[in-house]
Amino acid sequence: MRGFGREDVEFVDEKTVWSGFWKLKQFRLRFRRFAGGWSGVVSRELHCRGEAVGVLLYDSELDAVGMVEQFRIGAAFRAGSPWLLELVAGLVEPGETPAEVAVRETAEESGCTVLELVPVAGYYSSPGGTDEYFHLFCARVSLRDVRELHGMPGESEDIRLHVIPCAQLEQMRHDGRFDNAHTLIALQWLRLERDGIRRAWT
Repeated sequence: MRGFGREDVEFVDEKTVWSGFWKLKQFRLRFRRFAGGWSGVVSRELHCRGEAVGVLLYDSELDAVGMVEQFRIGAAFRAGSPWLLELVAGLVEPGETPAEVAVRETAEESGCTVLELVPVAGYYSSPGGTDEYFHLFCARVSLRDVRELHGMPGESEDIRLHVIPCAQLEQMRHDGRFDNAHTLIALQWLRLERDGIRRAWT
C-alpha cells in the first residue's frame, strides 16, 4: 500500500485573511482519497505559528523539576484558572536552531543556565488547524537558590518559577494541575526515563 505524500495535495489558491502577531491563511485545495480519485475543492483555514520549543527543567541532584506559571488567553474561557503550570517555551526565530531557542528561553523565563540538553520529541501541536511544530527538550539545570519571578518586560511577560520535587508530580497530575499537552508529554517522558537521566546527570 502506497502512503500519501505532498504530491497528493493540489493547492488551488491561498490568501492571508489576517496578519498580526500570527498569520491566518485560507487555502482552497484538493487531495487524493483513500478509495481512489480526488476530493472536490475544499476550503481550509490555517493558523500559521511555525516552529516552537518547550523545555522541561530537571535538577538531578534535587530530583526536582522547574515549571513556569503564567497567564494564557486560551485558558481564560473555561472553568478553572487561566494561569497555567507549564514548560519553559518559545518560538523559533529566523536563523535560530531549536536547541538555541531552548537555551535562550530557559535563561529568559527561569534564569537558569542549561548545562545539558536532551531531545525528547518532535510533533505537530494540532495539525487540523495550525502548522505549529513543537520541539521538546529536557534540560539539566540547577534549581538551587533560583529567583521566583521572571519574564521579558518588553514582551509583557509575567512569569513565576516553581521548583517541584518529582515525588509530588504524580499526585499533581492526578489532581489536574497539569492541563496542557506539552507539559503532560514531557512529564510522561520523565516518568519513563528519570532513573537513567538521573544516573547520567548526578
